[in-house]
Amino acid sequence: MVGEIRYAHSGSAADRSDWQPLSEHLAQVAQLAAARGAPLGLATAASIAGRFHDLGKYDPAFDRVLRGERGPIVDHSTAGGRVLCDQANPRMKPVAEVLAYAILGHHAGLPDKSTADNACLDRRIERDAAPLDPAWQAHLPVEIEAAGQEIQKLLRMSAKAGFDLSVAVRMIFSCLVDADFRDTEAFYDRLENRSRNRDWPSLQSLLPEFRKRFQAHMAGLSSDSDINRLRADILSHVRAKAPLPPGLFTLSVPTGGGKTLASLGFALDHAARHGHRRIIYAIPYTSIIDQTAAIFRDVLGAENILEHHSAIETENGGEEGPAKARLAMEDWAAPVVVTTNVQLFESLFAARPSRCRKLHNIAGAVIVLDEAQCLPRKLLLPTLAMIDTLATHYGCTVVLCTATQPAFDSDELQQGGLPLAGRELAPDPKTLAQQLGRVRIVQGGEMDDTALLGALGATAQGVVIVNSRKHALDLYRAGKAQGLEGLVHLTTRQYPAHRRAVIADIKARLAADRPCRLIATSLIEAGVDLDFPRGWRAEAGLDSVIQAAGRVNREGKRPLEASVLTVFSPAEHGAPAEVKNLAKAMWTTAAKFDDLLASEAIRSWFREVYWRVGPDRLGSNMFDDLLFTGTSSRFQFRKVAADYRMIDSPMVPVIVAVEPKAQEEVTKLAVEKVPSGGIARALQPYVVQIPERAREILRANGKGDFHARDLRGDQFFVLGAPSLYHDDFGLWWEEAEYLSADQGIV
Repeated sequence: MVGEIRYAHSGSAADRSDWQPLSEHLAQVAQLAAARGAPLGLATAASIAGRFHDLGKYDPAFDRVLRGERGPIVDHSTAGGRVLCDQANPRMKPVAEVLAYAILGHHAGLPDKSTADNACLDRRIERDAAPLDPAWQAHLPVEIEAAGQEIQKLLRMSAKAGFDLSVAVRMIFSCLVDADFRDTEAFYDRLENRSRNRDWPSLQSLLPEFRKRFQAHMAGLSSDSDINRLRADILSHVRAKAPLPPGLFTLSVPTGGGKTLASLGFALDHAARHGHRRIIYAIPYTSIIDQTAAIFRDVLGAENILEHHSAIETENGGEEGPAKARLAMEDWAAPVVVTTNVQLFESLFAARPSRCRKLHNIAGAVIVLDEAQCLPRKLLLPTLAMIDTLATHYGCTVVLCTATQPAFDSDELQQGGLPLAGRELAPDPKTLAQQLGRVRIVQGGEMDDTALLGALGATAQGVVIVNSRKHALDLYRAGKAQGLEGLVHLTTRQYPAHRRAVIADIKARLAADRPCRLIATSLIEAGVDLDFPRGWRAEAGLDSVIQAAGRVNREGKRPLEASVLTVFSPAEHGAPAEVKNLAKAMWTTAAKFDDLLASEAIRSWFREVYWRVGPDRLGSNMFDDLLFTGTSSRFQFRKVAADYRMIDSPMVPVIVAVEPKAQEEVTKLAVEKVPSGGIARALQPYVVQIPERAREILRANGKGDFHARDLRGDQFFVLGAPSLYHDDFGLWWEEAEYLSADQGIV
């Protein structure tokens, strides 16, 4: 009935006295969205999206949904976008469309512009609409001209305009979904007499203490060797660059030169000088996030660090009611975030509300991309475009931090490189490479496992790095059968907390000069500070080989001649096609240069693998789905999200609850009021990622299952056969269809 109060969310009182009026929800979401959009220059646009996002709840039929009655589905997410498009004059149609993408997507995810699917924007806008209670008109007028002016400032009138506009849509969407989640959560918290502490201190308020703690940490480090004195000089030089204007930087320091602490020192000083809102440190692999997060916790305090990666994802199912409030979605409001490239960049190209909620908090950040050479080639151009847009329009400073700078400069990568000239933070990278030369790389030719184990057995301390978990396990088991003393295995078969214990044991063995023969996968090549006298590396790209070399004589305490990394071709284990191609380019480079660690050799290799392959193999086709003509857009957000996958064969998590802490968190899964997000974060250190098919075999054979499925859905898969997890090499999931829980493996 006309004049009847419309509601956004239901309560429990029969007289509806505790229900949330729709007008109140829309006003509060508009206010929250505007506050999130203000630092981005998108306050008005975000406010309009908030005010119109649930306009479809003015459909009288939605009252039936709130009462919990069965009936036809009520689409409440389309009406606001349709109204804006209908109300806008032709000149403002593109602006209305930008807002419509966000509004239509606030539950199901950003839609594609036009497809054969009825879920696309065009078909939803054109569909016959249900009549709305005329009370919706109280939300007029729309300040669409002002929103258009905001958006216009975030576009470069060039070939980059379409990409820039697509990012503006994502930022408005982020402001909207975060505001909607927060207001809905607050409503149900009040209803259920529940309180949450979601507030983080601002980075700016913490920086004086952070910088003081950083100084104290650095003062406590040893300066009794040439390499430590060189690290201190590098740090001093890098920090002196902090006053430079925000934007893009490179930090090119050879492995062992102290990049992590140097980049943190720069980030703290730079943020203090220029007012950045947070520091985001992105790492290429989940497997190596542990050590970096531990350094940050030690220096800055664990209470100030958010460690977030994709070990366990919390999903937004778009629920109405209390269940929605229980979804503890990450919004990255913490002052310091340690994450992975996958979590950062896949979120920036995502369509789902759960992944996009954090995006508005990326704006205004100092972003350090550790091991920048690991950005995937197949997605390089859209990734660089996103980095460029964040720096150009959203106040971000981005530091490309690596031992083997891949030269993403536009002078070299002319298809879509970055303006990096004159933005190097390190002192003379070429000279640094010479000063930090502590290892020789030699060619070992073809080696089978017997030859490898023979070479490893001839030295009391050494490391063998191979390209797959299977090869590492086969080699380890063969070494155990031979009785090699001090044999250690390090692999992503082990959950992170277990790996931390293994790494601590390795460091203790090395320090005490006890036998330590490590067999590992590439996870130790970035961010794991180990120092062996000898090493062997299965053929791979030159960047990987150089990273492996950084685990040999890392502290420079041994003679150069005795510190050798041997690069070999495995006789019995073939590498993936991508690794083979990179290894081929590495051998081509090795034929031209005597010293593979020389900057000229590294430059030659990157020229081979990046600059000569052409834009098609660097992801340029993705721009075809982010087009803007000036009068209309063609954004295929869902297609882009599906195409932008950093990992070709996604792995899925298995929780290994063999330690009391993990068992305690698993028990909480059955407690309805404990948020999923908090449990997911607590369980991250106890997760092993395995192929999806392998997990299904475990489930089908009673070796594990999803816990508290009625409350959590298919989210928390817990290993049900602890004997399949081994102290020395981790989870054995192969052949689960016939292994019983009490059968041994080795």
